Amino acid sequence: MVFSVAMVLPLQGPGGIYTPAAEAVTDLAVAEINASGGIAGEQLTTVVIDGGAPPGQVQTEIRQLVDQGLIQAVSGWHISTVRHAIAPVVAGRIPYLYPAVYEGGEKRSGIYCIGEVPSAQLTPALQWLKRHRHVRRWFIVGDDYVWPRRTSMTVAGYASALGLDIVGAIFLRGTHQVPAALDAVAHSSAEGVLMLMVGENAAVFNSRFAARSLHEKVVRLSPLTDENTLLAGGPTTTSHLYSTAGYFRSLATAEAIELQGRYLQHEKGVAPALSGPAESCYESLHTLRLLVERASSAEVKALDAVVDGTTLVSARGSVVFEGNHARQQIYLAQAAGVDFSVVAAL
Repeated sequence: MVFSVAMVLPLQGPGGIYTPAAEAVTDLAVAEINASGGIAGEQLTTVVIDGGAPPGQVQTEIRQLVDQGLIQAVSGWHISTVRHAIAPVVAGRIPYLYPAVYEGGEKRSGIYCIGEVPSAQLTPALQWLKRHRHVRRWFIVGDDYVWPRRTSMTVAGYASALGLDIVGAIFLRGTHQVPAALDAVAHSSAEGVLMLMVGENAAVFNSRFAARSLHEKVVRLSPLTDENTLLAGGPTTTSHLYSTAGYFRSLATAEAIELQGRYLQHEKGVAPALSGPAESCYESLHTLRLLVERASSAEVKALDAVVDGTTLVSARGSVVFEGNHARQQIYLAQAAGVDFSVVAAL
């Protein structure tokens, strides 16, 4: 018998930039979990579902797998639009470990959220940049879907209390709209741009932002730009670019260094950068194992009963569940070429 988890990962679209590392570190997690006895006494296996496909297609694939008893859980990095397609199919039936950065508010049974949320991720980062970089006026540029729009609303709601001004916002339906966004930023009074963009879209924005020389005078902050996105945009595009997340490859904690070593050893020294979105998939599988171990069951009701207070010590430090949401240490890092330097624990 096996314990099969559907890993929903974008094999196409802007989020595809995260997937090679996510697949590689998922293989590491599976090997580690199976070496310690698997999940519920069964060997862990994974099946990859294309989370970059239309959400309805993803929903249909997951429904078929659940109805046929071919999967016992769902996880993987994917955007909130896809989560909203999957959740009605699996809620209350099988556990769904959602590791991605998201807008917050998920409360459905059996859905356990590991990713960062705006209140913990962006509020302290904006405060730090106000204090240390004197950035008070912000322009929001996001992709046009639920996470950027709801996160934008959250930020706008607490901006005044932080002494910040939101001087404009624009949501893009494709990279062909980036020039219009850059025009809007250039003609505004913005001292900073909050980038709520995914993967390749962020890389294109950064490249064109630098081509307009805006990177020389306007700070950028992103809750989702990772090391692979920096590489795609190029080292000359990253001046005054900050990212905030629970994990960076350059974290110098013992746990983070050990994971990086195991990852490179498992991939025989040749692997894509282990970034936050990818590492979150590793977190999700180990969290699933821990929850099932605590509950002595993989049934959703049993997991719901034990998730509150569950603690996982990992490369992110001590990750503690409060209800179905994980609380974790958040860091602020500044881009340096195609890597990040952590400048603050927020």
